[in-house]
Amino acid sequence: MTQAKVGFISLGCPKATVDSERILTQLRAEGYLISPSYEDANLVVVNTCGFIDEAVAESLDAIGEALAENGKVIVTGCLGARSEVIKENYPEVLAVTGPNALDDVMAAIHAELPPQHDPYIDLVPPGGIKLTPRHYAYLKIAEGCNQKCSFCIIPSLRGRLVSRPIGEVLDEAEQLVGAGVRELLIVSQDTAAYGVDTQYRLDFWQGRPLKTRLLELARNLGNLGVWVRLHYVYPYPHVDQLVALMAEGLVLPYLDVPLQHGSPTILKAMRRPADSENMLRRIAHWRELCPDISLRSTFIVGFPGETEQDFERLLAFIQEARLDRVGAFAYSPVEGAAANALPGAVPEEIKEERLARFMAAQSAISADKLQKRVGESVMVLVDEVTPDAIYARSAAEAPEIDGVVVIENEDNLNLVQGEFVEVTIVGADEHDLYARIMEFK
Repeated sequence: MTQAKVGFISLGCPKATVDSERILTQLRAEGYLISPSYEDANLVVVNTCGFIDEAVAESLDAIGEALAENGKVIVTGCLGARSEVIKENYPEVLAVTGPNALDDVMAAIHAELPPQHDPYIDLVPPGGIKLTPRHYAYLKIAEGCNQKCSFCIIPSLRGRLVSRPIGEVLDEAEQLVGAGVRELLIVSQDTAAYGVDTQYRLDFWQGRPLKTRLLELARNLGNLGVWVRLHYVYPYPHVDQLVALMAEGLVLPYLDVPLQHGSPTILKAMRRPADSENMLRRIAHWRELCPDISLRSTFIVGFPGETEQDFERLLAFIQEARLDRVGAFAYSPVEGAAANALPGAVPEEIKEERLARFMAAQSAISADKLQKRVGESVMVLVDEVTPDAIYARSAAEAPEIDGVVVIENEDNLNLVQGEFVEVTIVGADEHDLYARIMEFK
């Protein structure tokens, strides 16, 4: 019996990564092999992103390449929610589905490659098939979003908020920890809204009643004995309670809060909370509750109507907030977004100039904050071991989006991926830290 082989391309954010992992896990559970090459695959699945123009272009390029190299392609993901864009460019694709569409993707694969059961090979590793290293995993707790941000089309792509039952989430987390995961990265489109759609419905886990609410979820995840990192957390009032959990050591003192801007005028146009002064007070309060907290955020420059005065207010905001990790991008119109109808489009050259000024200001803040960490002793999680260096992260660094802790490997240290080790920080630059080993843990 010849096993069918499926090629797979995964693009987009961590939430899309979770979708890809679920599809790959189901494929292996049904006896399909995963092919690393176009030539060896019977068909190719492309999980797309459709958030901004660059992501759309990358997704379309990936579909075109897969068609050229293999000829049989199934498309899923956020861009799949706009199937007309895909069919207009590539009418020959076998099928198109939207995001979070495991059943639809598998049905399309079954139509082209019917599954063949073999009890000797239909094996899936504990925790499922992951696209991340074995020692950390993304855990998606909800789909969709109830926010109405004018620059975003995620609600039209992924729908309104749908929270997973807390017992189901904790079961998955326990399986991942049992499979060797040392860090759980909690993701959704609006993590702090978890459970709102269910009115915090009561569920059960291990015979205990629990409300489907982020505070209960975080507390129980924190008792699993691994790092728990929260992403995409809107600054609702109850986030203060989460920060208190961080101070207790149950959850990593790391908060990823998408703030987007510092000017009340632009925040209002974005349909975001428009009180930047209150946000600065919240940040100060979080640091009082948990002095070790690391704050990450993302910002958009060049939003329609952004004046030089608005941009200066953004610069003043980040100077006062002194966030630890920041990402930023220049605004680009996304088809279907309400912001497209706003007046005052900012010329591209001004967008790029403002982005460069913003990143220069934040780089100086980052360099200063990292330099102040020199001399600290911290626990780090090893991500990669090479002959020359060991790359790790402390509680203050999330994988792939933040900097790393670089440890010299002059003595050929016998460390392995996924190991915790205590280090002393001996140097820093704008993004990364440099360290020496203290002792093994």
